[in-house]
Amino acid sequence: MPASAAMTTTHAATPRLTAPIILLMSIATGLTVASNYYAQPLLHTIGQQFGLSTTAAGAIVTTAQVSYAAGLLFLVPLGDLLERRRLIVLMTLCSAAGLLVTAFATSIGMVFLGTALTAVLSVVAQVLVPYAATLAEPETRGKVVGTIMSGLLLGILLARTAAGALADLGSWRTIYWVAAILLVLCAAALWRALPASRNPTQLSYPQLLRSIGELFRDEPLFRARAVLGALSFAMFSVLWTSLTFLLAGPDYGYSDTTIGLLGLAGAAGALAASRVGRLADRGLANRSTRVGLLLLLASWLPLAFAPVSLTALIVGILVLDLSIQAVHVTNQSAIYRIRPEARSRLTAGYMTAYFIGGALGSLVSATAYGMAGWHGVCAAGTVLALAALAYEWRTPGAHVPDLPAAAN
Repeated sequence: MPASAAMTTTHAATPRLTAPIILLMSIATGLTVASNYYAQPLLHTIGQQFGLSTTAAGAIVTTAQVSYAAGLLFLVPLGDLLERRRLIVLMTLCSAAGLLVTAFATSIGMVFLGTALTAVLSVVAQVLVPYAATLAEPETRGKVVGTIMSGLLLGILLARTAAGALADLGSWRTIYWVAAILLVLCAAALWRALPASRNPTQLSYPQLLRSIGELFRDEPLFRARAVLGALSFAMFSVLWTSLTFLLAGPDYGYSDTTIGLLGLAGAAGALAASRVGRLADRGLANRSTRVGLLLLLASWLPLAFAPVSLTALIVGILVLDLSIQAVHVTNQSAIYRIRPEARSRLTAGYMTAYFIGGALGSLVSATAYGMAGWHGVCAAGTVLALAALAYEWRTPGAHVPDLPAAAN
């Protein structure tokens, strides 16, 4: 049965967003998703403590992303079934518990366990995004999604800066203790500020999960945008997974704090997210997608000179992160037009593909660095960029009608 057959739309009386709630949701999204990235600038430090190889240390990032993908598939659809405020607060608190497991880890097994637990529950960020899209007015939906996604990408990028700085002040565990406390405080604020909201679905949980596959089957735009999302985030992971090894190695010899500061360079891309969302609201989704993919390809040229030029590295990071954000926000604005009553499941399917791409990118990056160093990493990124451009060019289903978003 098609996913929409047994669904009714959200009531028109749904409470609308205010600026303070948008800000809180952006902060919450950033804090929760950041939990998956604290380890990246610390991989060599954690690896030294537990006697891990470069590839084995990179598996910490892969574990986070695979677990996040599992949470996206099995937990995010609950946003179309359960009362959203309770679900968001509960998942935030459980993610904080996973951070504490990692903070007190006495073995690498506990690090992997804490990483997996935190990641599978930090998908609460992806419950917040479709929730915000539902509360937003149709004519500002792209802008609101872009603003929330700015918080998400800032969380991903600034996680590295915070983790590196706190590691030098204390140990690699310090960021996990601090982050757990912040998530508990965030959960309390969300409980007080968010309006109660429940989508009046008639589907059972198994039917809800099955309907994600039906959405992939029935919606070419959804299918195509999920592939583009996976390829773009794979490039993000290719860069950031191995960047730690380059910067900690003989070419730079940077400390954890200095490595983390490179996240500030990528944060500029996050700040452009709401502007990209406005382009989607104006019906320019195809243009922003094509430009974003071309810039992704171009970013690997300055990145290839990273071992000999810090300036080239920073330019490459700026271009790559801005481009990925442009593609990502456009993708989400596009798929939220399809089935308003199924936005949590659309998010679940899209973001599952997105983070599977990220997990594969991390694996490819660590392997490429081990085999061919930084130039192997850049070659892998270039191949992915060419694949994304070719797919977008040759797939009609990836193209959004150049019209303003429908008022739904």
